[in-house]
Amino acid sequence: LLFIVGTVSCTLFLAVNGLYSSGDDVIELTPTNFNKEVIQSESLWLVEFYAPWCGHCQRLTPEWKKAATALKGVVKVGAVDADKHQSLGGQYGVRGFPTIKIFGANKNKAEDYQGGRTSDAIVDAALSALRSLVKDRLSGRSGGYSSGKQSRESGGGDKKDVIELTDDSFDKNVINSDDVWMVEFYAPWCGHCKNLEPEWAAAATEVKEQTKGKVKLAAVDATVNQMLAGRYGIRGFPTIKIFQKGEDPVDYDGGRTRSDIIARALDLFSDNAPPPELLEITGEDVLKSTCDAHQLCIISVLPHILDTGASGRSSYLDVMLKMAEKYKKKMWGWLWTEAGAQSDLESSLGIGGFGYPAMAAVNARKMKFALLKGSFSEQGINEFLRELSVGRGSTAPVGGGAFPKIHSVEPWDGKDGELPVEDDIDLSDVDLDDWDKDEL
Repeated sequence: LLFIVGTVSCTLFLAVNGLYSSGDDVIELTPTNFNKEVIQSESLWLVEFYAPWCGHCQRLTPEWKKAATALKGVVKVGAVDADKHQSLGGQYGVRGFPTIKIFGANKNKAEDYQGGRTSDAIVDAALSALRSLVKDRLSGRSGGYSSGKQSRESGGGDKKDVIELTDDSFDKNVINSDDVWMVEFYAPWCGHCKNLEPEWAAAATEVKEQTKGKVKLAAVDATVNQMLAGRYGIRGFPTIKIFQKGEDPVDYDGGRTRSDIIARALDLFSDNAPPPELLEITGEDVLKSTCDAHQLCIISVLPHILDTGASGRSSYLDVMLKMAEKYKKKMWGWLWTEAGAQSDLESSLGIGGFGYPAMAAVNARKMKFALLKGSFSEQGINEFLRELSVGRGSTAPVGGGAFPKIHSVEPWDGKDGELPVEDDIDLSDVDLDDWDKDEL
């Protein structure tokens, strides 16, 4: 397929098109080796989460390699193809590319790197973080993190973000809550429960931070709270159930490591998260930043405001918002513009001057696009996007092989349009009868 969409196509394509190779000083990280290389390491790590199709990531690559070479033997520098390994990106709340995290003394609490994208800036930040880590060790504030043993041996202090629930407190906290709850039913004597405890506790802290408390991890001692155990048919330990408002609880049957738990929690969060933002193309920066950061950007060209009025335009935008909600897990960008406002862009996408409203799905990495052929309706757009998501649909190259000049325009004010004001002409002194005769 020329137009790379859908998980299967992307996986096949990206497997041979990563930005780093074994010859680089950048260490390639995957779900298989991440825990051993980073989490169990006492070294300071800088880790880039990237997608091979992301333009910003491609521009960062030579600087990241240069920094890795300069820091070799001092600070570890790694990279995760987060498009290929979405569970690992999800575990650390990666929502855009590239995202850079610093893993210091406490590997369970990575810091976001907000500095410049040059090798000099990256090296400076790494050495600054290293200095802080060494000073903390010198003062005895931190002995580093090794093999996950601290959380297993330090007892209840690490369980601060696990919410203990009882027969009395369960309903008022969980039932009808707008948040998502993952609840572990355990028995104090159960060996599997004891093994799960540090993983559940570490996941609770990370999930609380990544979802701003919208997904909660809780625990119920089923040997004490027998009413709850009976209500939910608990027969073995540990049993984990997921509670969402308006739905019957479902069993969690995933892995028992913190990374597995976090990945599922973030999936639940994205299912309940708001849809991506729908942006008007008011300038080049809006188009470039949206299309560079996402695998696909969905661009709609809506009729002129004088043709639809505010209510008509709003109804088109509502359709787009519903589709953005439906396909939000695809992490696509969503844009719109008014007919004629970006005529060069329209021409490059084969829209050009007629047939509004129109929609194009653009792969900015390959500069290819597909056009909506059906109706601009929920059904028509859903059919179009569903075909794209499984790698079907005809595509064409963007005219000129690149986005054309984008004009800066004032954003729509949400009101009906106004016709341009014309100068009044005073005809009171004109003798129309004489004028008609002269013309004849």
